[in-house]
Amino acid sequence: MSTTLAPAPRPWPARDAPLARAFRVGERSYQYVPPSISDPRIHLSIVILTILFIGIGWLGFRVSVAQIGVTLATCAAIEVATTYRRTSMWVWPASALQTGTSTALLFRVIGTENGDHWTLRGWYLFAAVGALGLLTKYLIRFRSGHVFNPSNIALVAAFLVLGSGRVEPLDFWWAPLDWPMVAAYAVIAAGGLFICGRLRLIGLGAALWVSLAAGIAVLSLADHSITTRWSFTPITGAHFWWIIMTSPEILIFLFFMITDPRTVPSGRVARVMFGAAIGLVSTVLIAPWETEFGAKVGLLSGLVIVGAARPLFDRYLPVAGSPEDHPRRFLVHAMSGGRPRMVASALFPRVAIVVLATGLLATTITLAGWPARSTGADAPVVADIGTIAEIDPSTLPSVTIDPQIAGLSAALATQAGAQELAATLAWNLRVEAEAIATGDATLLPAIADGARLNDLEALIGAAAADGERVIPTYTFDSLDLKVVFPGGLQRGANAGLSARGTVAELVRSGSGAELERRERPFAVTFSLRQTTSGRWLNTDTLPHDTSTDPQP
Repeated sequence: MSTTLAPAPRPWPARDAPLARAFRVGERSYQYVPPSISDPRIHLSIVILTILFIGIGWLGFRVSVAQIGVTLATCAAIEVATTYRRTSMWVWPASALQTGTSTALLFRVIGTENGDHWTLRGWYLFAAVGALGLLTKYLIRFRSGHVFNPSNIALVAAFLVLGSGRVEPLDFWWAPLDWPMVAAYAVIAAGGLFICGRLRLIGLGAALWVSLAAGIAVLSLADHSITTRWSFTPITGAHFWWIIMTSPEILIFLFFMITDPRTVPSGRVARVMFGAAIGLVSTVLIAPWETEFGAKVGLLSGLVIVGAARPLFDRYLPVAGSPEDHPRRFLVHAMSGGRPRMVASALFPRVAIVVLATGLLATTITLAGWPARSTGADAPVVADIGTIAEIDPSTLPSVTIDPQIAGLSAALATQAGAQELAATLAWNLRVEAEAIATGDATLLPAIADGARLNDLEALIGAAAADGERVIPTYTFDSLDLKVVFPGGLQRGANAGLSARGTVAELVRSGSGAELERRERPFAVTFSLRQTTSGRWLNTDTLPHDTSTDPQP
């Protein structure tokens, strides 16, 4: 096996480089290089722009035409200026547009709404991320080329620096599988297979998918869980594996991001090992996170880390074009030590090392995912709630339903489903009142979680200290169902019931004697989140949203 440093790969076929042409402005002549229809970078940009068109029009992408335009213009300006300074030629910025479209596809500024096509919200962030990506091509180099995929490293840096409170990546899940999603999958698959086939990079993408699928399977078996913006329920177990591995975002990553020919090894074996390494490193980086934001940053960071080690793949794996540069031949050679008729007794230690390494990797992934183990856990079932009767949904006001609910839950988008949720809220509030009245905080985990649970436990603790308890009984006059994010977008979507009505408060002393009865109007939004068993828990109380109130 050769350890000679491989020659730098030629990223694009020679026929893709159009000849320079000339034009005159007054007495001065300038050279320019126009775009070539056979350039894979242009094909990639067209594919991504098509995905953006489908996404903005039918899949609810929260990015505007103006934000995309700013990103492309920034990247193009930097590359055109830099190229002209080096060559004195005006060159079509194919690489810059590839970076710009990839950045615009994956980057989101929180607060941007789908359909607001011309908003410039956070335009400077789009420009900065695009510029950072382009600049890494010129500032972070090894031998004859840049080290990192420009859009990849810029996105990772932006997400880590700005955080989930200001920006977020494209979602793993886009929409139900109807015709827009089928069209998006078709564009991604057709474009990806065409481009990667032409560049002979399909093996690299396949190696990534297989290794990532195996690593995510380990996490799924360990009941790994994340919260998402697009689901009321934590994504856990087998559902977690399915969402990740069938995500169009994963296909974009393996077809269009890791396959930048300037930032991957040159040999076939090295490319397969490179893809497998990205999948495994990304899995380890995904494992500790409890949110989709973290999982996406972990996935993208895997390419940054493995990309930094790319020279080692070229140095220690077969040189491109050499007789050893064939994945099956390399595997046989590695397992047999170059002896085709190796006896079983000599083969056994090598197999044992592979098995041991696999077990160690699986253990590492499992331990790395331990912090996210509790996200999807159901609240404990409390057997003794007392004699609190179930609530008849028909006795409650008719719930008005925000159209956004349908995108997260088909059941809640129906009147019957919304009324059932309102009845669950009313029953949860009765259990809360029972817990306050009896001072029994063990009732709470069955009906409350998060900030609501913490507040109620503190309330019961304070009542035990001073002896006075205020026991509320809620009567609803109106109920409006909508999507809320009490912990921020990445802590998961909640069902919010904005309620108006009257709360009757019974004040009792520590001995149980009635001290006072009072009544007051209330207007508050109760947030509820569904556990993996289907139960809905009260998670927080938010200020009432007056935008849902009837207009006079």
